Amino acid sequence: MSTPGGEKPYRVYRGGRQKGRVPTVGRPEKSPPRAKAERDGRSNYRGPGPKTTTRPRKIRWGRELTIALVLIVAFFLAWSVIGYLVFRSGVSEANKRLPQSARRALTPDKGSLLSTPTAILLLGTDHSAAAARAGDRHSDSITLLRTDPPHHRLYYLSIPRDLRVEIPGYGSSKINTAYQVGGPRLAARTVATYTGIPVNHLVVVNFAEFKDLIDAIGGIDVVVGERIQSKFDCPYSTEARCARWPGWRFSPGKQHMSGQRALIYSRVRKNVLNPADTDITRGERNQQVIQALMSKLASFSTFMRLPFEGKNLTKPLATDLSANDFAGLGWAKFRADRTLHCRLGGTSTGGDITPSQDNPNVILMVLGKSAPQPPAPTGDSYPPGCRVG
Repeated sequence: MSTPGGEKPYRVYRGGRQKGRVPTVGRPEKSPPRAKAERDGRSNYRGPGPKTTTRPRKIRWGRELTIALVLIVAFFLAWSVIGYLVFRSGVSEANKRLPQSARRALTPDKGSLLSTPTAILLLGTDHSAAAARAGDRHSDSITLLRTDPPHHRLYYLSIPRDLRVEIPGYGSSKINTAYQVGGPRLAARTVATYTGIPVNHLVVVNFAEFKDLIDAIGGIDVVVGERIQSKFDCPYSTEARCARWPGWRFSPGKQHMSGQRALIYSRVRKNVLNPADTDITRGERNQQVIQALMSKLASFSTFMRLPFEGKNLTKPLATDLSANDFAGLGWAKFRADRTLHCRLGGTSTGGDITPSQDNPNVILMVLGKSAPQPPAPTGDSYPPGCRVG
């Protein structure tokens, strides 16, 4: 059968078999199957048309690092704000514990602690219940801390508590008597009068809670210079047990101390292994503990604890320093590339210490007006001087 025009409606195939499927009229020939690798996901081909290959997603490291950096900075900013607010609340409570009368004895700063030299009087006292019942309000330790930001220096001046000086309104007596009869106000006036260094700020440390502060920041590291054995602060309640007790012992070298051991170390009154140990060396140990505490307070680990422990850090303190002042003090400690430990001295008269004639020279060293000189052998029982370290 033929159609008009002579064309047949079908095709005739001759000459043998043809490989593959026989094409039919009206149906396009299918493309050969794609390779297995393309079917396994390396090609997005889905039918007729050009093949398109999916390329791996390129990671933009610059953008990823920027996002991570922004998140880290935001975290530290939020952590700092929360920690500062908690710490400021604790400082506010510490400000309330300092009598207003003591503030009137202080000389106002001439600028910020970040840029202006400042003198801070540190008084260590025992406000425990036992001491209160006994009427003991003596200042157990007296240290004048002077910052010098322009020259990146810190000066610690240790003042023997038995040093005989003129107490305004009370005559000549031991310097720690000023706190007993007139509190922190008279103590600040007495120190300023004797040294000639205006006291700008005051910090009273309650030793009854001092150990709790050290424990709150995870302890401190102190380098012990010699073997120490002390019978002071016997932990037992009976005299018989205290007589058999060997005493507190400290080995030479760097030690990590808890609050209890740091408190005992700073208050050792007599080292039975060294008869030459005096109240002066006791003051030096006290300076060691104070400096170790300041270093730990300004450390990164304490910064990370602020949201949780910020309020507890100021529990043992009564001070006029604000939260910003503490931050400035921490920055001065961080920036200081030279620290001088100085002490006043004199001659023991059995109970009191008569001031040395070289004490004014030490005060000039603390003011940065004279080169620091170590304690030299003189006729004084406790020679004054400064050490760099």
